[in-house]
Amino acid sequence: MGQGLWRVARNQQLQQEYGDQCYLPRERGGRRVADNLNNHRRHCPGQGGTDIYQLLRARKGKEERGFIDLEMLPPELGITILSYLNATDLCLASCVWQELGNDEYLWQGLCKSTWGHCSIYNRRLPPGFSYRKLYMQLDEGSLTFNANPQEGMGYFMSKGILVDHPKEVAKFIFYTRTLNWKMLRIYLDERRDVLDELVTLHNFSNQFLPNALRDFFRHIHAPEERGEYLETLITKFSHRFCACNPTLVREMGLSPDAVYVLCYSLILLSIDLTSPHVKNKMSKREFIRNTRRAAQNISEDFVGHLYDNIYLIGHVAA
Repeated sequence: MGQGLWRVARNQQLQQEYGDQCYLPRERGGRRVADNLNNHRRHCPGQGGTDIYQLLRARKGKEERGFIDLEMLPPELGITILSYLNATDLCLASCVWQELGNDEYLWQGLCKSTWGHCSIYNRRLPPGFSYRKLYMQLDEGSLTFNANPQEGMGYFMSKGILVDHPKEVAKFIFYTRTLNWKMLRIYLDERRDVLDELVTLHNFSNQFLPNALRDFFRHIHAPEERGEYLETLITKFSHRFCACNPTLVREMGLSPDAVYVLCYSLILLSIDLTSPHVKNKMSKREFIRNTRRAAQNISEDFVGHLYDNIYLIGHVAA
């Protein structure tokens, strides 16, 4: 909580020294901070508004202990401070500041920052709707998904959180970071319609091929072994990459088949350069020669840049 107070203070970007003549008097008898702020403005002209940075400096200078009672601050300032807390800490804070800790604005922010897209966000909310309750349901559903993907998705749909449509499910997955990647891989392998929609959400415009592949595998994790699912992922990525970069395709003579070959070459090179079990690493010359045998239309310079990217940045599917 203390870090949240000082973070708000820093965000106000007020770095002026605060003299003793401008210290706020210590709060006694339940008087509100607003009264003290009025006195502060009279003694310190030109410093309008609620200045939490100066308030904290004043308390620190007078060696006052403990936190400021948030209920004594303007409501918008108290909510701003609590917005830096996670759900667990916010629940604890609501035990002390019940009205502030249960504010719907705070819980709405937590929901949308953790689960960026839900079908329920775009619907008219019923009377008595609670974002705090929605957060608990989303958290429960995520835990269920991480144990059993089908049951987890069924939970979201049964609560009206998600609509059973491939595009809606794909958006939910794309903007959510709490789903276990192993369970997600199992789910996408079974729901190819959702996988198709998920691929189209990626925008690879003006991205270098290895970086685009890293971005792709950051959302859709590659399987641990080569197989039909990996081939499907690379095929879908190749078509999407070409669709996002028509100019590059025209200038470099790329095609989905050529990108497919390059992606496999990048994955193999990544394993070769990063694996401690491979003693004799592939050289740049060897990579260029082997790759151009399979993709003859690709220039030597372009393939060389691919090698440099893996050598300097690392695995494309780490």
